[in-house]
Amino acid sequence: MFHVKHFDVIVVGGGHAGCEAAAASARMGAHTALITLSEHDLGVMSCNPAIGGLGKGHLVREIDALDGIMARAADAAGIQFRLLNRRKGPAVQGPRAQADRRLYQKKINQLISAQENLQVIVGEVADIIESVGVINGVVLADGTTISAGAVVLTTGTFLRGKIFIGDVSYSGGRMGDKPSDLLGKRLQDLGLPMGRLKTGTPPRLDGKSINWDILGDQPGDDDPTLFSFMNTEVEARQISCGITHTNEKTHDIIRKNLDRSAMYGGHIEGVGPRYCPSIEDKVVRFHDKESHQVFLEPEGLDTDTVYPNGISTSLPQDVQHDYVHSMVGLENVKILQPGYAIEYDYIDPRSLNEDLSLKDLTGLYLAGQINGTTGYEEAAAQGMVAGLNAAARVLDHDKVLFSRTTSYIGVMVDDLIRRGVTEPYRMFTSRAEFRLSLRADNADQRLTPLAIERGFCSEHRLNAFAKKREMLDSALEEMRQAQFTPREIQNAGIKINQDGTRRSIFDILAFPEIGVDDLVTLWPRLMDFDSSITKQVSIEALYSNYIDRQERDLLSVQKDEAHVIPVDFEYSDLSGLSNELKLKLGKARPSNLAQAAKVDGMTPAALMLVLAKLKQRSRAKAS
Repeated sequence: MFHVKHFDVIVVGGGHAGCEAAAASARMGAHTALITLSEHDLGVMSCNPAIGGLGKGHLVREIDALDGIMARAADAAGIQFRLLNRRKGPAVQGPRAQADRRLYQKKINQLISAQENLQVIVGEVADIIESVGVINGVVLADGTTISAGAVVLTTGTFLRGKIFIGDVSYSGGRMGDKPSDLLGKRLQDLGLPMGRLKTGTPPRLDGKSINWDILGDQPGDDDPTLFSFMNTEVEARQISCGITHTNEKTHDIIRKNLDRSAMYGGHIEGVGPRYCPSIEDKVVRFHDKESHQVFLEPEGLDTDTVYPNGISTSLPQDVQHDYVHSMVGLENVKILQPGYAIEYDYIDPRSLNEDLSLKDLTGLYLAGQINGTTGYEEAAAQGMVAGLNAAARVLDHDKVLFSRTTSYIGVMVDDLIRRGVTEPYRMFTSRAEFRLSLRADNADQRLTPLAIERGFCSEHRLNAFAKKREMLDSALEEMRQAQFTPREIQNAGIKINQDGTRRSIFDILAFPEIGVDDLVTLWPRLMDFDSSITKQVSIEALYSNYIDRQERDLLSVQKDEAHVIPVDFEYSDLSGLSNELKLKLGKARPSNLAQAAKVDGMTPAALMLVLAKLKQRSRAKAS
């Protein structure tokens, strides 16, 4: 055994959480080691070749606002950009990018290599050095000891990972990679509260053998929405995805072979992600549906491998062969790699503090799937939190904490450490009480000042942010000062109530049907502002009244938190409440409104519905 020089922070794992944690720690000024099983692991997209989506896209924007690396890699590798929920309000729209796996990994490696204070070490962590409840470093499988003031574990699905394809199973962190069994055993020996979860992936297809000509086509947006606030143009060639569907024959094949599925055959004890179900789950849970959409997503510009999004599975290979070939356009497709389920260890996140450090082991931080989450974006956001705080501990700085009132990162961390998980946690916009103000478009305005204040923001981003902030403040001030009478507004072709009230440009933009282009005749000065600035101001205006009302509603709920909920209260009678929340509330049976607020997935709007029904019931009894 020999000793390697001391590091301030050690990050274990080179996935999305690990790369973000290591980069964040190094940006804080901590001498950081990133330990990975293979030099080829950095930035690997283990499952789907995509970044972002509903809720997830918000997290990526927040990571970027904090000067993280995921957004820049996604923009460099994006081969199709789509803004999801485009027809809905900006608060719930989610940027998403189909990514070239090779380009994404290349960009991550470039960013990691260019980061000062960061060294990559190839090796397997076999042990954690602990003394009287304090973590002091790690030991590699070859006996090498590496000491540090803080350790961040980002093990993904590798902790005693086990792969299942039908009734065949073997150890693995993902297809082709060995698991981290020694570290998993060590964590168990430390007495940490552990459990098992599972996730799955679909078979990979050979694009040359797909009949694209008879399939539906899904192009990207004409005006791509990028992730990084520092980027304005796409870098890679853009492509379209194909669309096919399962059918009754597909479903019959799956139903007849459910007993051969690793999950339905009882081989897997871990719980899978409800919001990203396997094709077996879909056929069983949505038995009345005749078909399910399947997106055929190319994995890159220079590869023929296609990812069929929507048919992840743990069925045997022969069944996968049959059900895949039952779909239109895939009749003669070649399967390059079978789909599989993977089961792995996780640690109950309720054992963590709000900086993602363990309560019972000083200096040990956890991020990513080890905390019971699923998804690249959730992992990277946790990596940001853990990396920043591990560095802050070693450098004797204040913790870098995130509130659920100011960020989706804060919502996720609070959900995990307060409520724990019963299934892999995935981010949704509905989880955020303040989602009207926690938008993807203003993530930099919310969080970049924190990065600047705490010293982990690059000078390049600082200068860009200061310039944008100045332009935004100036535009807001002018738009609030430019006021017009109802007659002047009407003469400009805008229908408005002739009530004698003067309204500013900002006030008029608050009308849902009014856009910037509608006001150019009334106030030509609008043409002089940068389009990105006028777009953000118009969104701020649109939501200004709603945000005020949202805050009043929350204050009302907080005031009535002690309001007792009768044992016989029927949530099923509440119109406007989702079926999912009705079931959860009916099962949890909270005794008061404060307890109801802690039920997973509860929103301010749902709490207001419950409160209104309780008050209605009280009035009825009183009369």
